[in-house]
Amino acid sequence: MPEPGIALPGIAPALGRLVEDWLAHLAGVRRLSDHSCAAYRHDIAVFLRFMSGHLGGAVACADLERLRLADFRSFLAERRRAGLSPRSVARALSAVRAFYRYLAQNDILENAALAAVRSPKLARTLARPLSPERAKAVTREIETLSAEPWVAARDGAVVLLLYGCGLRISEALGLNREVLPLGEALMIRGKGGKDRLVPLLPIVREAVADYVRRCPFTPPPGGPLFLGVRGRRLGARLIQRRLQVLRGALGLPDSATPYALRHSFATHLLSNGGDLRTIQELLGHASLSTTQHYTKVDAARLMDAYDKAHPRA
Repeated sequence: MPEPGIALPGIAPALGRLVEDWLAHLAGVRRLSDHSCAAYRHDIAVFLRFMSGHLGGAVACADLERLRLADFRSFLAERRRAGLSPRSVARALSAVRAFYRYLAQNDILENAALAAVRSPKLARTLARPLSPERAKAVTREIETLSAEPWVAARDGAVVLLLYGCGLRISEALGLNREVLPLGEALMIRGKGGKDRLVPLLPIVREAVADYVRRCPFTPPPGGPLFLGVRGRRLGARLIQRRLQVLRGALGLPDSATPYALRHSFATHLLSNGGDLRTIQELLGHASLSTTQHYTKVDAARLMDAYDKAHPRA
């Protein structure tokens, strides 16, 4: 639970009580963790403290309602001058938005200027790919984490779909029994409803077939392919936990996640001569620029591929 109250001399008592109510709402209704509540508490306290100095007096609800776009920008600029990273500044702005949203939902006040405030642009981060040897170790050792043979086979099949086919975890776990029996390729519906054809390696087909043979449940053809121990569709969190355990067992970095296996699929194809356009199609990316960023290909390599392939180069 968050600390009761918010001790800041620059806040009017009525506003202080609203902050207390909001923090209680985060903990009791939204069920946020103590750590998250503490972070929200800190960020809103810093915001109100800044506004107290910025406006030259105790901050009241009427002041929050009258704040202009320039006032919010001044707060973000002060946070940057304090040495905060763009991600931390974005988190602070998110806390302010959450507080204002709570006030609006309870018909206390609104401020349209806040909607015009742009969050700091964050550098896109990608999970680092595993080496081929480590990726193979993950696909091999994942089955050792369960004593139940069908569960072990299931986990192995899921991981092979991620690394062997480049599927997103949601795509793999979203498969239904109607895809059986698997052939040499599989039609996947990805983001935005875009379909793509993904080749299936023999080892992937064999792993899925082995899991299906061992699985004690027989859902209808339209039912989920991958099931949990209660017979319902398998959730991504379980596979994430499996990989978390495996990271400790194999000494893998924290970046060894389901997403990293898909990243490794693309990176290893590229390093072995795969062209960007093919990898783009296999990953289901809408644009080549996304694939270039995904695989961390530099501009020089892209231009080299262009020079070799274009008839007028």
